[in-house]
Amino acid sequence: MWIEKFIHYLRHERNYSPRTEISYFRDLTQFKEFVTGRQAGELTRQEESLHPGEIDQRLIRQWLATLMEEGLTARTVNRKLSAVKSFYRYLQKQGAVEHNVAESIPGPKASKRLPSFVNPKEMSALLDDETLYPDDFRGVRDRFLIELLYVTGMRRAELIALKDSDIDLHASTLKVTGKGNKQRIIPFSNDTKEKLHHYRTVRDAQIKNKSDFLFVKEDGGPLYPKLVYNIVHAYLGSIPTQTKKSPHVLRHSFATGMLNNGAELNAVKELLGHASLASTEVYTHVTFEEMKKTYKLAHPRAKIKEE
Repeated sequence: MWIEKFIHYLRHERNYSPRTEISYFRDLTQFKEFVTGRQAGELTRQEESLHPGEIDQRLIRQWLATLMEEGLTARTVNRKLSAVKSFYRYLQKQGAVEHNVAESIPGPKASKRLPSFVNPKEMSALLDDETLYPDDFRGVRDRFLIELLYVTGMRRAELIALKDSDIDLHASTLKVTGKGNKQRIIPFSNDTKEKLHHYRTVRDAQIKNKSDFLFVKEDGGPLYPKLVYNIVHAYLGSIPTQTKKSPHVLRHSFATGMLNNGAELNAVKELLGHASLASTEVYTHVTFEEMKKTYKLAHPRAKIKEE
C-alpha cells in the first residue's frame, strides 16, 4: 500500500518520468519481497502486517549484501538503496515512520565510469558528410536531429518534447523543459539557425497534418524514444572507433567539448540542466584525461603513466 502511495506521489507531485516510476516500483517491490521472506520461499510474516517502521538497518544491510552476492554491480545496488532512502523520506514526511532508518546506511563503493563521447573531428566529419544522409525528409530530419543534440546537450526526452513554439529565432534560443518540469534556455548559433530553417522548410512542404512538435515522423506525429535512439545509433555506427552510440553520448560530447574549449563549469551545469554541480564535475575528469593524453603524445620528455 505504501509503495503505491509513494509512486502516486512521484507521479503527481514530483513529476517523475514513467521510466523512473517503474524503476522505483521494481526496486521497492524487490526490497519488500526480501524483508517479507519471499526469497526464502515462504513468508516469515504476513505481508499485510509488515509496517515500514518494523524494518531496521540490519535487514537493509542484509538485503544489500544479498544483492552484491548475486553479482549486481555497485552502481545498481546504490540505485536500489537510493530508492529505499527516498521511500523512507516520503514515509517520514507523511508521519508513517519517526526516523529514516535507511538514511545513514552507506552503499558499496562504485568505480568511477567516465562518460563516453565522440571526438570533435569525427563528429564534424559525421555532420558534414552529406553522402551519409538520404536526400529526403527523413535524411534532413535525422541530420538536424543529431546536430541539435550535439550543439545543445539536450536529453533525448527534451528533444522529443521540443515544440516550434519553444524556439525564439530572434534571440536564437530554445526553451527546454527538463526533469521535474524545470525549464532552461539554451542558445544556438547562426549556423544552427540556418539548418533549423532548412529542416522546417522541408518538413512543412512534405509533411501533412503535422503536430506542434519540432521533430515529427513521416505521418506528422511526434517522435518516440526508441526511434531517436535508433537514428543516433545508426549514424554514430559510421564512426569506426565509437563504441557507445546512444543519444546520451552526444550530450556527453557537448559537455566535454564545452569544457575543453574553456567554458566555465557553472555555465555548462546550467546548459545541461543539472540540479547539482557534482553531476557536471564528472566531465572535468574526462577533460583531464584528454589533457594527459595530449601531453604524453606532444611532450618529448613526458613520463606520465596510464592509471
